[in-house]
Amino acid sequence: MTDVQSSQLPQDDQNGQNLKQKRKKLFSFFFVILIIAAILYVIWAFFLSGTESTDNAYVGADTAQVTSMVSGQVSKVLVQDTQQVHKGDVLVEIDNRDAKIALAQAEASLAKAKRQYKQTAANSSSLNSQIYVSSDAINSAQAQVAKAQADYDKASQDLARRHALAATGAISKEEFSTAQATAQTARAALDVAKAGLAQAQSSRKAAESNLAANNALILGASENSTPDVLAAEAQVQQALLDLERTVIRAPVDGVVTNRNIQIGQRVAPGSVVMSVVPVSQLYVDANFKESQLAKVKVGQKATLTSDLYGRHVVFHGTVVGFSGGTGAAFALIPAQNATGNWIKVVQRLPVRIVLDPKELVEHPLRVGLSMNADVELTSKN
Repeated sequence: MTDVQSSQLPQDDQNGQNLKQKRKKLFSFFFVILIIAAILYVIWAFFLSGTESTDNAYVGADTAQVTSMVSGQVSKVLVQDTQQVHKGDVLVEIDNRDAKIALAQAEASLAKAKRQYKQTAANSSSLNSQIYVSSDAINSAQAQVAKAQADYDKASQDLARRHALAATGAISKEEFSTAQATAQTARAALDVAKAGLAQAQSSRKAAESNLAANNALILGASENSTPDVLAAEAQVQQALLDLERTVIRAPVDGVVTNRNIQIGQRVAPGSVVMSVVPVSQLYVDANFKESQLAKVKVGQKATLTSDLYGRHVVFHGTVVGFSGGTGAAFALIPAQNATGNWIKVVQRLPVRIVLDPKELVEHPLRVGLSMNADVELTSKN
């Protein structure tokens, strides 16, 4: 028995030592886990808690729609989809023959208006001359009236004397009748002279009225400022503008897309012929969860990466604003949550981030590409 007990003692000691070693290893393992957790917490607290991130972000741009401002048949289409263009480059040409005819008509109307002004100004001189002539005619008519009045007075006096003599039989009836006829003739001549005077006076008043009306057309105006000339000049400017608009140019620098115009096609004012995407003025709409936006402010800096280039190309931007509502609020069929079986869904709000144009030149992006956005909450706003 003694030999057996003595042989079990070393074995028990060895088992105890093994158990202690396992406990030490287990404690060491837990200790390492605690250290790693502490390190991860420190990293998150000092480096990661100052940002808000999302991969629900997409590139956008204020695309310029190119429209026709005049009607006509397309004679030339000088660009294709995906082509890079600069502001002012010719995109489409419309047959300009109708516009040239309209311009010629407007110019002819302008020349006619200027000629009419000159004619109206010349009429004033003519009407002034008519007034002077009418004045002379009035003076002549007044003299005729005075002569006729004198003849009538003389004939009346002769008739009165012969009437007294006829009562005594000193003159014959024939002589008395002749005196009566002479007085009547003088009276008629006086009436004719007065009528001529009235006519001359009416002619002068008519000439004065015509002169006043003619002067009203040109009063306070010159050949280049009269209303008819100004209206004709406006028509010329409109015709020139329509002629200029037969050449459609690029409104901005960018890439042509959605070209839907062909040679020979007839376009109407307002027809969209293509779009130009300003790839140097892109932005990103990052859709953050509503729970992420408490500390996101306008003016904060952001770093972004795209799936196109990978994480080794980093874009920098600035938060410039928030959308007026969530995507669900502006959906074609908005969500109706006033139901019995309601499940809360975390909403996302688009945040507009403007990208650095210099970086876009080095690494071009296109509208609709996916982006990963990180907003630095500690950056100055």
